[in-house]
Amino acid sequence: MNVDGRDTLLNRPGLPDDLKVLYAKYPREDWNTVHTIGELGAFWLSRHEMFREFGRMLVSGVEDLREERVATDRFARWFAPRLSHFLGDLEGHHQIEDYQYFPLFAAADARLAHGFELLEEDHHVIHRLLERNAEAGRIFHRDLLEGSDRMAYSRDAYAVEADNLVRGLMRHLADEEDLLIPLLLEQGEGKFGGY
Repeated sequence: MNVDGRDTLLNRPGLPDDLKVLYAKYPREDWNTVHTIGELGAFWLSRHEMFREFGRMLVSGVEDLREERVATDRFARWFAPRLSHFLGDLEGHHQIEDYQYFPLFAAADARLAHGFELLEEDHHVIHRLLERNAEAGRIFHRDLLEGSDRMAYSRDAYAVEADNLVRGLMRHLADEEDLLIPLLLEQGEGKFGGY
């Protein structure tokens, strides 16, 4: 693992087997078919889908700019508010999880406690990726607005940071869902503030 944890998160193939004890009973393909997800779980999944969509949108938007499928001035107006919304919402979501929900979930099933610690460690890695993304995005946006001859370089530097963030985020979201949704299905959402 490198010093900031990116290698671990970006290359993790999924949850370790010892954290799949409830997932074996409630596999993803049975969610909302065999087992009904309640409002809390549905809300969680919808937030995660929003983050996935924003991440895909930013990565594909930069690719559209690179391939000249969108004008630079139009992209510049589109890019900044979406990046700001994505980064801010993601950071807020992780703070709520770390301080409110993960302690409840970890206490609910001792077998899964270290899984929620793993997810919290992911948040630290993702936070560093967010900071790198924000800085690369700021430089890229500045170069876009100025029409700088450095724009192609800063665009490509941002694309690398965006790709790393989105890859790490996708791994984290899938692992979190595979740990959390089975726990909610097993124990019921009422225990955690759901209905």
